[in-house]
Amino acid sequence: MSTAALKILVFSHRPEVRETIITAIGRRPAADIGRVAYVEVGTVSEVLMEMDAGGIDLAILDGEAQPTGGIGLCRQLKNEITDCPPVVIAVRRKDDRWLATWSQADAVLVHPLDPLTAAETVADVLRTKVLPLVRG
Repeated sequence: MSTAALKILVFSHRPEVRETIITAIGRRPAADIGRVAYVEVGTVSEVLMEMDAGGIDLAILDGEAQPTGGIGLCRQLKNEITDCPPVVIAVRRKDDRWLATWSQADAVLVHPLDPLTAAETVADVLRTKVLPLVRG
């Protein structure tokens, strides 16, 4: 595998939510994944700019972001970007998991984030959706 870190975009309008997500997942979600690098963004326009530019391996979107939440944004990305990177949605309530499914998210995290579960979920998505492409 390349020594370059995989890039994970983290979107929330609230910096403390971005920090919580990054802290829960960590810089190395699993031994076989290697280190990851984070790109923090606080607006939808920044998400679109980063995703359009390419180089993002995984996006984690806050389902509660304002004024546009990550759930609707995920659906937009999945329907508008050819070869859209995998997207993980962070929701506040377990009952909102169905919305994340509707949005075509690849996985869901539920607040409060458990570091083991969050890292494992992200590692699983990277293993199944990203690493096979990187290792080609």
